[in-house]
Amino acid sequence: MIRLFKHYIPHAVLLLGLLDLALLVVASELAWQLRAAQIGMDPGPLSERWIPLIGSALVVWLAMISVGVYGPLALRSLRFAGARLLVAISLGIIALAFVDFVLPGQTFWRSTLLYAMAFAALVLVADRLLLNSVIGSSAFRRRVLVLGAGDRAQRLRALGDRPESGFAIVSYIAMSEPERVVEEAIARDAIHDLGRFVENLGVSEVVLALQERRNALPLKDLLRIKTKGVHVNDFSSFLERETGRVDLDTVNPSWLIFSDGFSSGRMLSSAIKRVFDIAASVVLLTLSAPVIALFALLVKFDSEGPAFFRQQRVGLYGETFHLVKLRSMQADAEKDGAQWASEDDPRITRIGRFIRTLRIDELPQTWCVLMGQMSFVGPRPEVPKFVDDLQEEIPFYGERHMVKPGITGWAQINFPYGASIEDSRKKLEYDLYYAKNYTPFLDFVILLQTVRVILWPEGAR
Repeated sequence: MIRLFKHYIPHAVLLLGLLDLALLVVASELAWQLRAAQIGMDPGPLSERWIPLIGSALVVWLAMISVGVYGPLALRSLRFAGARLLVAISLGIIALAFVDFVLPGQTFWRSTLLYAMAFAALVLVADRLLLNSVIGSSAFRRRVLVLGAGDRAQRLRALGDRPESGFAIVSYIAMSEPERVVEEAIARDAIHDLGRFVENLGVSEVVLALQERRNALPLKDLLRIKTKGVHVNDFSSFLERETGRVDLDTVNPSWLIFSDGFSSGRMLSSAIKRVFDIAASVVLLTLSAPVIALFALLVKFDSEGPAFFRQQRVGLYGETFHLVKLRSMQADAEKDGAQWASEDDPRITRIGRFIRTLRIDELPQTWCVLMGQMSFVGPRPEVPKFVDDLQEEIPFYGERHMVKPGITGWAQINFPYGASIEDSRKKLEYDLYYAKNYTPFLDFVILLQTVRVILWPEGAR
C-alpha cells in the first residue's frame, strides 16, 4: 500500500485510478477531434486545450471516486463496476454541463459532452475487461509472511482470502503458541535461517500475529529480516491499515500512545477544516434554504408537531449542544426517553421515511456547523444517555469526542446504520481510525464517498 497524507491506498487502486484518469483525458481529446471533424474545423494544437482536457477528466474522475468505482465490490465485480461507471460518467457530464453554463465561452465541453460520455464509457469498460483478471489475481498483492498460528493468524487468513484483499499470505510460522489453529503452519524449529526463508519466498512484509509476545519474539530473526528491507508490522497496525479501522479486540492504551497518529500538526489541519466549514455551510444554507422550507411545510402538514426536531447531543470534549434536524418521527417518539432506531421503525412518518432516505432531514444541521458545534466530517454525535451507557460497555469510547462531531464521517461511509451496542462498537473502530489519522485529504475522501451513500442508501433509518 501507498500512504498518502496518513491514509493508505492499495497499489492496485492507485494504478487503476491513474490509468483511468489518463484514459479520460484521451476520451475528452477523441470527443473534441470527432466534433471538430464533423463541423469541418481545425482542431488546433493540443497545447491550447490541455487545461480543459485535464479539467474535464478530473471532474469525471472525482465522480468515479464519489460513487465507489474504486471500492472493493467494484474491483471484484465487473458488472458492479460497470453500473457505477455509468452513474459516475453521467454525474460528471452533468457537472461539466453546469460548468459550461456558468462559464460560457471558456470551455469546449458543451458540444462534445455526448461524445465524451460515450468514449469515456468505452475506454473505461475496455480497461477493466483487460485488467480484471490481473487485478483479481495476486499480481498486485503484497506477499506476507505471518509469525503465529493461533486465532490471530486465522483472522489474517480470513482477511487475505477476500477477493478485494491487497495481500496474499505465502506462509505461516508456528512459534510457541499453546494451540495451533492454522494447521499448515511451519514450525519455527524446522527453519534453519528465517531471514533466508523470507528472502527465498519473496516476502515483502512480516506480520506478528502472536497471542502472547512476551519472551516469544524472535528478535534476532526480526532484526535480520528488517535489515534486508522487509517491512515488519504488528497485528493491530496491520489490521488498521488493511481494514481502515482500529481493532478494539487487540489494541491497548500503550499501542494508541506509541503508534503513529494524533499528531500535533492537526492544528493547521483544524484551521483549514474550520475555514472550509464556514464557507461551505454559508453556501449550502443559502442554496438549501428553499428545500428546507418546503419540506418543513410538508412535515408540518404530514403529522402533528413542530417541523424541526431539536435534541441534546454530545460534542467536542464531551460538551453538549442542541442538534437541529427536520422532524422525521412522530412528535411523541421519545416520550419514554431516547431509544435506538430500528428497521421499519413505526415511529417514522410517511414524509419522514422519504427525507431520511435522501438525507434531507440532515440539512438543518448545517447551522450547527456554521456555529462551530459540528463539522461536515466527523463522528456522529450521540445523545448523552447513550454516551454514558456506551462508555461503560466499550473501551476507548470517550476518545471519539476528541474530534468535533460531523454530519458525515468515516464510520458512516464504511458501516451500515448502527442501532445497538455491538454496532456502536464497530462504528467506534472507524471513528478511532478517523480521529487517529485525520487530515484534510481524508475529509475530502469522506465527502466524495458520501455521494455514494446518498445515491445508494445503505442502512438509512
